[in-house]
Amino acid sequence: MWSERVESAAMGHAEQGAAALATRIAAHFSESASLKLEAQKTLARPLARSIEKMTAALSAGGKILACGNGGSAADAQHFAAELVGRFERERPGLPAIALTTDTSLLTAVANDYSFEQVFAKQVRALGRRGDVLLAISTSGNSPNVIEAINAAHEHELAVVALTGKGGGRIGELLRDGDVHLCVPHARTARIQEVHLTTIHCLCDAIDHTLLGDEP
Repeated sequence: MWSERVESAAMGHAEQGAAALATRIAAHFSESASLKLEAQKTLARPLARSIEKMTAALSAGGKILACGNGGSAADAQHFAAELVGRFERERPGLPAIALTTDTSLLTAVANDYSFEQVFAKQVRALGRRGDVLLAISTSGNSPNVIEAINAAHEHELAVVALTGKGGGRIGELLRDGDVHLCVPHARTARIQEVHLTTIHCLCDAIDHTLLGDEP
């Protein structure tokens, strides 16, 4: 009888714990959905300008370089993969390079110069006038992304910056010809979730602009 009461109590605690976790999980979904609906009000027009710059570069034989750290590095790679491979429809590959993937290059530059230069060195070596740099930083303050933007400006690349938290130093660094996509939130996880949706918008609209409506 005692063991049955203990087992029953344990089951009750487990059910309470599961209910609490479900509530916590639901809050994540709700906050993410609310932010996306809010963000589209401020991001739709600058996204359209970003797409115009990217499609113009690609149509002229240029390319898109992408960089970021951590989750933003994954976003840069995701973006490049969608363009070089495909997004949702078959087409020839589009030239895009994630500057986050060559470990020999990254470690050599970090060791011989500094980690702040790991993207800037690549922008100077690979970037050409008319190309576009997709610079991703949730805080807007990533030193190596800032240096990449400086290098892009030196070589006359347009910059599309994906940020959050007010834009940080990157927001202050951008020029008139650049585009700032700043997610209106302070929490990194939420910002990254909107960044991913933004990247999918870019990929979809690039295909639509270059190829027209699907048959």
